[in-house]
Parts: sequence; C-alpha cells; structure tokens
Amino acid sequence: MSEVTSYDVVRNDEEQYSIWEAGRELPPGWHRQDTRGTREECLAHIDRIWTDIRPRSVRERQARQA
Repeated sequence: MSEVTSYDVVRNDEEQYSIWEAGRELPPGWHRQDTRGTREECLAHIDRIWTDIRPRSVRERQARQA
C-alpha cells in the first residue's frame, strides 16, 4: 500500500501560489495558507482562488498608472 503525500498551499510575498510538501521547511518569503490535502486537492484550490496571476508588485504598479 502506497503512502499518500500531503501538501500545503503556500503563497509568497508577491501573492503567487504554489504547493509544498507538508512538514517541509519553507524557503524565505513563502507562507503556509489554511489548505492541506493531496496534490490534486491543493492545485484545485489554487485554481479556484488565484484568479489574477500577475505578481502583486505588477498589479500595484498598473493600478497607480491607471
């Protein structure tokens, strides 16, 4: 029987999302969110919530220019 790996949804300071194996230390600038599950569950969650994939700094710069 194979073991299922759990993942956490993580977000960086530019508000970009990814998944990271649960329990592993995150690199600087990345923060765990409130979602943990299988790889597929985490990626489906990201698909639902990350509707604007532009980095935060780009969104803010474009908003100032508008």
